[in-house]
Amino acid sequence: MITSQTPTEAKTWFITGASSGIGRELVLAALGRGDSVAALSRKTAPLDDLAREYPNRLLLLSADVADEAAVTAAVSRTVENFGTIDIVANNAGYGLFGGVEEATDTQARAIFDTNVFGVLNVLRATLPVLRAQRSGLILQGSSLYGQFAHPGVGMLAATKFAVEGLSEALAQEVAPLGIKVSIVQPGATETPFLANLAFAEPIEAYDGTVRAVQKAIGEIPAGSGIDPAAAVAALMAVVDSDTPPLRIALGEAGADQMRAALNGRLTELDAWSTVTASADKK
Repeated sequence: MITSQTPTEAKTWFITGASSGIGRELVLAALGRGDSVAALSRKTAPLDDLAREYPNRLLLLSADVADEAAVTAAVSRTVENFGTIDIVANNAGYGLFGGVEEATDTQARAIFDTNVFGVLNVLRATLPVLRAQRSGLILQGSSLYGQFAHPGVGMLAATKFAVEGLSEALAQEVAPLGIKVSIVQPGATETPFLANLAFAEPIEAYDGTVRAVQKAIGEIPAGSGIDPAAAVAALMAVVDSDTPPLRIALGEAGADQMRAALNGRLTELDAWSTVTASADKK
């Protein structure tokens, strides 16, 4: 059952990846509700217009989530400025496209530094605040690739699978402390994400798989992804719920893809159940 509450007092948000896409829409939605926002991004200039409009409720923080000291300092500034943090939106991240073998060690480590270790840096900096007040909601940015993968997205999916695993454990660890965790799984979204993709150097052997997917992605019509503003508007139902879900999919197409992948896992698990059970025999 979905239960919701009507916000009775302003909240303070700490949002990473806040300068564009879903991050910026989260900033806009929070400010529109009368909340205060600490918006963290490597480049905050795209948020200058909002800072002028909401000088007392928007704090711009320039930092890279991969820099633990910078994130810790940003959280300290947020608490000094607003007194608390009620909602943490771990939204920063980027994509790397290429076959698993094609990705260099440098590329693989870089995407994990942002998408996984950046998430951990934010959690380590904000959780002491949430624990002290024994309340708070953490929105962990994942995607449909937190549940399945196809050729070309192995590194991105690896980071999102990691985020989902640590978040599932985290949710159980912090529940007794009054803190809630929801993993956010948007489908393909009309954001600069694809335009900002990093690419691995191609290996010809993967032209029939990785490059075929790349071609298909390039042929997707503009405007076919979900609207980030609509995605965030839907996400507010989670924010306002007394019992937010551990996972929330955004967009029917992405949900259908995840459902098919999960059903496929169950089918395979059942198909091999005899072999599975034989491991118990002595």
